[in-house]
Amino acid sequence: MTALMKIKDIEVHFPVRKGLLQREVASIKAVDGVSFEIQKGEALGLVGESGCGKTTVARSLLKLVELTGGTIEFDGQVVSHIKSDKLKSYRRRVSAIFQDPFSSLNPRMTVGQILGEVLTVNKYEEDINTRILELLALCGLAERFVELYPHEMSGGQRQRVGIARALALDPELIICDEAVSALDVSIQAQIVNLLRELRDTLGLSFLFIGHDLSVVQHLCDRIAVMYLGKIVEIGNAQDLFKNPAHPYTKALIDAVPSIDPDEKRLNEDMFLQGEVPSPLSPPSGCVFHTRCKYRIEECKTKTPLMEQVDIGQNRMIACLLNEEIGLNSQQKQ
Repeated sequence: MTALMKIKDIEVHFPVRKGLLQREVASIKAVDGVSFEIQKGEALGLVGESGCGKTTVARSLLKLVELTGGTIEFDGQVVSHIKSDKLKSYRRRVSAIFQDPFSSLNPRMTVGQILGEVLTVNKYEEDINTRILELLALCGLAERFVELYPHEMSGGQRQRVGIARALALDPELIICDEAVSALDVSIQAQIVNLLRELRDTLGLSFLFIGHDLSVVQHLCDRIAVMYLGKIVEIGNAQDLFKNPAHPYTKALIDAVPSIDPDEKRLNEDMFLQGEVPSPLSPPSGCVFHTRCKYRIEECKTKTPLMEQVDIGQNRMIACLLNEEIGLNSQQKQ
């Protein structure tokens, strides 16, 4: 497969200012050296606890926040600091679906006006009304929705409108920031299936950010696990769920509720203790060492690098205990 987007060591630090002169006294390291690739036609999942930096990664790729460091490359072109016309062209090719389908839609505009605005602003050359009806049909909505306002629709219908808006300009990559987390479980399944159908039909690539690991596993080819501004593990979705390597990944997967009370957990003693450290003053060395049961003294001072391990397809983890972690991995029954 060919890489559509390459993210290399990106950093997003937010300054903390104090005093009358608002001098910078510290910085919040929301994203601190994140690297991954999204292949053409691939769905990559990005998971982790709240506050780990997932949404900031998404905002940086959408050019809604500026990078402190690192590079973003899209279709062979560096887009880390593009401006004006180049930025407008980039945003035609990279679109977004947001978490709250109600707040992301203008309550004073009908669905037809919401979709028409995107096409008009970007000087769509063909018939706009025809395109609006095409988008609605593509997302499973009838023609009557053209005249409806957001408050007249259900949450799932509003999210379908959000998806239609994201598809309006035929993007190549769609960034889904918790796109189903605000919906009922049954509606979540419908939206995820719709995204899968659109991906197969239109050849789209997705960066899917989520908390529900079962949803991410269902939709994504690969999964990247993020903790406190860093990627700690990345690999094939099915392999990663069957045989997680990093202690944090193990803890996340074992925290997923099961309907089978007799199901054997991978690591029953891997429940996380304590709170996520503050990105204002992250721990030295491995950022996970304060909550890791396998930690050694070296973990407190040495930052682990992403390295490939021989447990599954293209699996990479950032851990100083590769061999020991591998020995503790077990196949899920």
